Amino acid sequence: MTRSYEANGVGVGSQETIIDPIIAIKPSAPQKIPQLVQDVQSRFETFANGSLDTRLELLEAARSLVHALETPQETLIQQAWVQPTAFAAIETCIDLGVFKVLAWSDEPKTVEELALKTGAAPDLLSRLLKHLAAVDVVVETGLDQYSRNGLTTTLSIKRYSDAWPAISGCSASAVSAMPIWFKENGYNSPIDGNNSPFQTGFRTECLFFDFLRGKNPDYPDLGSQFNNLMSAYHQGRASWMDPNTYPVQEKLIDGASTKENHVLIVDVGGNKGHDLEEFRLKWPNAPGRLILQDLPQILEDIKSLDSAIEPMAHDFYTEQPVKGARAYFLHSVLHDWSDETCQLILRRLVDAMTPGYSKLLINENVVPDIGAHCQATSLDLIMLADLGARERTEKQWREVIAPTGLVISKIWTPVNSAESLIECELKEIG
Repeated sequence: MTRSYEANGVGVGSQETIIDPIIAIKPSAPQKIPQLVQDVQSRFETFANGSLDTRLELLEAARSLVHALETPQETLIQQAWVQPTAFAAIETCIDLGVFKVLAWSDEPKTVEELALKTGAAPDLLSRLLKHLAAVDVVVETGLDQYSRNGLTTTLSIKRYSDAWPAISGCSASAVSAMPIWFKENGYNSPIDGNNSPFQTGFRTECLFFDFLRGKNPDYPDLGSQFNNLMSAYHQGRASWMDPNTYPVQEKLIDGASTKENHVLIVDVGGNKGHDLEEFRLKWPNAPGRLILQDLPQILEDIKSLDSAIEPMAHDFYTEQPVKGARAYFLHSVLHDWSDETCQLILRRLVDAMTPGYSKLLINENVVPDIGAHCQATSLDLIMLADLGARERTEKQWREVIAPTGLVISKIWTPVNSAESLIECELKEIG
C-alpha cells in the first residue's frame, strides 16, 4: 500500500517510506559507541606510555566516537553554522593581526586592548572572539578577555595563516558552487578546468591558475599565500623519505653516478623547495646535485633556500633540460591535471630518463577503494571544483602512467598517511 507523506518521506517513484523524524535527535551510531570508547581508551593507554605513533590512531578513534555520539541535528549545526562562521572569523582575525598580538605572551588580552592594537571595533572583536573561543581557536579567560593556545600561536605564523585567505581566494566559492554546477551539468564530473564549479562560484571566465597569478582583485597576494599553504601542507606528516618508508639508500643513493656534476634529484614543479630541503636535512650526505624546478614567478618568491639546492626556471610542458638524473620527483603536481595533460608531462620526463638508471617518483594521494581518508576525499572534491581534476585510485594511476612508457615498480605508503610514493621506471623494450 502506498502511503502519503509530508516532509519526512523518502523513496523512489510512488513507493514511499515514512521516516520518523525522532532519528535526527538521537546519536548517529549508538551501536558503535561501546566499542569506540574501548578503542579510545586502549589507544590512549598506548599513547600515554610513550608511543607517539599512536597519536593519529587515537585522534581518529576519538573523532569516530564524536561522530557516533553526535546527533544528525548537531552535525547539521556544526557543518552549516559553526564551521563556516569559524573559518570567516579566523580569516578576519588573521587580517586584523589579532593572533599576532595574542601570541606575544601567555598574558591575557582584553577586547579593548586588541581593538586598540588592531583598529577593529570592540563590539565586532567581542563577537568574533566569543565564537573562536567556543571552537577552541583562542582561550577565554574572563569577560571579553582572551589568551593563546597552540592554534592561536600557529595562526600568528604567516606560513600557516595564509591557508585561510588562500582557500577563500581560490577555492571556497568554487566548492560552494558545486551543487548548482552539478545540477546545471547533468550531475557529471567536470572534465577540465575551463568549465568547472570554479567559474560558476567566482563568476569568472578565468582559470584557477589565473587567480594565482593575480587575477582575483580581492586577494592580490593570493599567489604567495597559496605557495605558503603548499609549503605548510606537508609539515608534521609522514614522509616518503623517512627510513621506514622508501629505502632511499638502496633505491637512490646506492648505484647513483659518481661522476662530477651528476644530478641526484630533480624536483619538477617543486614550489619553494620544501621537499628538497627536507631531503637535504634527512639525507645530508647523499651525493649529487639537487635541482628545484618551477616557473620563474614561483622561484622569485622564495625568501631563503638551502645553498645546496639549485633553482632552475622550467615549464614542465616543455623539454626537460636535465638529462639522466637518478630521480625525477613530482609532488602534488599531477592531481591538478586531466589524464591527457598528465601524460604530456610524464612523456617530457620519460624522454630525459636513462633506461635502467633513472626513476620517476610521484608523491600523491593513492585513494583506497575502501576506507579512504577524509584528507584524500576532501582534496579530491577541491580538485574537482577548482580544476576539473581528481585524486586518483591505484587503478586510475596505472591507467594514466601505462601509456607513457613507464611502469610502476611499487607504491610505497607511510603508516597513517594519506599520501603515497609511486615509484616508476622505464619499460623494458623487447
